Amino acid sequence: MSTLNRRPLFNEQGDTETAKKRMINGNTTNLNDFNNMKYTWVSDWYRQAMNNFWIPEEINLAGDLKQYQTLSDSERTAYDKILSFLIFLDSIQTANLGNISNYITASEVNLCLTIQAYQEAIHSQSYSYMLDTICSPEKRNEILYQWKDDPILLNRNKFIGDQYNKFLDEPTHKNLLRTIMANYILEGIYFYSGFMFFYNLERNGKMSGSSQEIRYINRDENTHLWLFRNIINELKIEEPELFTDKLKNELTEMLKTGVENEIEWGKYVIGNNIQGINEKLIDQYIKYLGDLRLKGIGLDPVYNIDTNPAPWVDHLSNANSVKTDFFEAKSTAYAKAAVLVDDL
Repeated sequence: MSTLNRRPLFNEQGDTETAKKRMINGNTTNLNDFNNMKYTWVSDWYRQAMNNFWIPEEINLAGDLKQYQTLSDSERTAYDKILSFLIFLDSIQTANLGNISNYITASEVNLCLTIQAYQEAIHSQSYSYMLDTICSPEKRNEILYQWKDDPILLNRNKFIGDQYNKFLDEPTHKNLLRTIMANYILEGIYFYSGFMFFYNLERNGKMSGSSQEIRYINRDENTHLWLFRNIINELKIEEPELFTDKLKNELTEMLKTGVENEIEWGKYVIGNNIQGINEKLIDQYIKYLGDLRLKGIGLDPVYNIDTNPAPWVDHLSNANSVKTDFFEAKSTAYAKAAVLVDDL
């Protein structure tokens, strides 16, 4: 296996022919040419991501401020811990995407990663806005740093964070692929028991502003999921020697670990103490998602759950009739102003 080369910033000898572009180890000029893209799916991705623009403070959380104090102890504990988890992982996503982009030599894909990093920053802003609205400054700081002291929360963050650090220390082909897979797991598995929790609150008439913030975050995460799925699938075409049976088994095991972590986390923070959601539903829904994610990158499913056990999650995650599952259907048109007015 050849060396994994970091892309140069200025390269006057770079290839100008679209057909010569490569996902990694290409001879890139870094020119952003929107008319000559090798990876044609980027055009649709880019338009969708740009149309998804939103501002956290445009969502009214006044009702949530009052309702937060009326939540049950179990609901309030889950709300706090899930926010702590989401804040931390979106923060390291913002920091890490540039490390991946340093080794991606397809300029149109670099653009996507740049937009994703911006959106991850918006997500962090959104969580801060939620905390600033409903919590005292002391409670806010306690929630922000729960991930450092809660052993279950810290352990699952380490699964992703350690892989990112390993790639930084050893930027090899396999470590890049594992890091991309870690992103795929984060975007497609790790957040979903938390999303379920917020949508379940909403269908019980609680914290609708928080759920709207999550709905927009969820829509962004689906585009990020789509991006990393496509990067993996393009690498399978361009770098087939990477995808040995051993490595494919490693990627499957990584996803299984992500599923197990998410189920354990859902049982820990939600359990059987909240109306409308329980441990069995969390277990089946996350395994259902695990099979979807494996099939999305051409790997064999391991749980054999073909029917969505929580269809209400997909319904409630749909921002004003915008389809957000890029694995099942193309997105419909989105207009920021119309969606925000209608939803508010």
